[in-house]
Formats: sequence, structure tokens, C-alpha cells
Amino acid sequence: MSDAVISINNLRFSWPGATNPVLDIEQFQLQRGRHLFIQGASGCGKTTLLNLLTGINAPDNGSVRVLGQELNALNALQRDRFRADHLGVIFQQFNLLPYLNILDNVALPCSFSRRRKHKAGDVDGAAQQMLEELQIPVSMFQRHVMDLSVGQQQRVAVARALIGDPELVIADEPTSALDSDNRDSFIELLFRRATEHQSTLIFVSHDQHLASHFDNRINLADINRAHAEEAA
Repeated sequence: MSDAVISINNLRFSWPGATNPVLDIEQFQLQRGRHLFIQGASGCGKTTLLNLLTGINAPDNGSVRVLGQELNALNALQRDRFRADHLGVIFQQFNLLPYLNILDNVALPCSFSRRRKHKAGDVDGAAQQMLEELQIPVSMFQRHVMDLSVGQQQRVAVARALIGDPELVIADEPTSALDSDNRDSFIELLFRRATEHQSTLIFVSHDQHLASHFDNRINLADINRAHAEEAA
């Protein structure tokens, strides 16, 4: 049995009506337990790749296997279920729900996934413990997320992504609003929490400074033949 968390073979993806593909990746693998930094300029296809890895979109051709599951073999509803069960996602703008309090935002993935609810056990207790460990005061648990600073919202987004121990955590440019000191602190926090929860981390950013924190890093342009052909 392969230890690959991500396995890509002969992947091609184009937006409807486009002449050229956005992504053309011959082969790529990421082994279980390794943390990967994917860098690249704006428009190079980073977010498109994440949408394929999370099953939001499906490739035109080729294979995308995540945690041993061939995503092409699933319909859209099944891909949504797979994402809810196995993936934690930290978005660039965090995507916290303003009409829910902090505790309910963290617990939200367990409402969509029985698997993560089962792994969390006492969901409210797990959410409270995670928030406390991330230094969100108990007095704030019932407050709305819009009352938080950017740094606190970021920590809530991390807690939401990690609750229920998803095997794969994907972070899409989540540090773009932070200064360099806070960016470094956030990366260290995310590493520590992912390791404690035995999650594999994929971190995507155009910020090359952050790449130094990762032992495993790639520039998307180096494996994306679509953009190599454009540059030729």
C-alpha cells in the first residue's frame, strides 16, 4: 500500500471556453507525514490545483488520488463528503461564518462529517480545548468572530481545520494580511498543531520568505507544463 497522500498522474485542467490548459502536470506525489510548501506567482494555477486536490473541481484528463481515493471515481456529492471527512482547509480570508459564535465556527466541520464528529468525541469539549490551546480566552467563546483581531480569527480558522483530526490540511495563502513576525509565528503554530494531530500539511503561497520553514517545497511552474509551454 502506497504511503502517498497525494498522487497526480497526467493531470490536465482547462476552464470552459479556454484555449490552453491552466494545469498540465505529468506526475507528482507527496508522502504521508511530510509538510509541503507550494509557491508560485499569482495566476500560475495554485488555487486551481487546490480546487482539484479538494475535489471542488474535476480534471479534464488524468488522475488525482488523495489518501488513496481516486477523486475522478466520485461524483460531486461524494467528493464533498470526502472533503468533509478527510480534509481541513484554511482559506486566505479564513471564511469564518459571522452569524455563528467562535465555538460553533470551530465545531462546524463535525456537523458535516460523522467521521470527524466521532474522532472528536465530545465536540464542544474538543473545540473548547483546541481554542484554549490556541490562546483564545474562554470568555470569548460565545462572541461572534467579527469581534476578533485578524490574528485571533486566524487561530479560530486553524482550530476549525484541525478539529476531528483530518488526515490532510490545506492552507491557501492564509498569512497574506500579516506582518513578517506574525507570519513566522503562525507557521510555527500550524506546524506544531498539524504534527500533534498527525496531519499532513500543504501550504500554498506566493511569499518565498515562508518557504524557508519547509523542508519540502516546490515552485508550481517547475511541474506545470502548461506554463512552461507559455513561456517557451
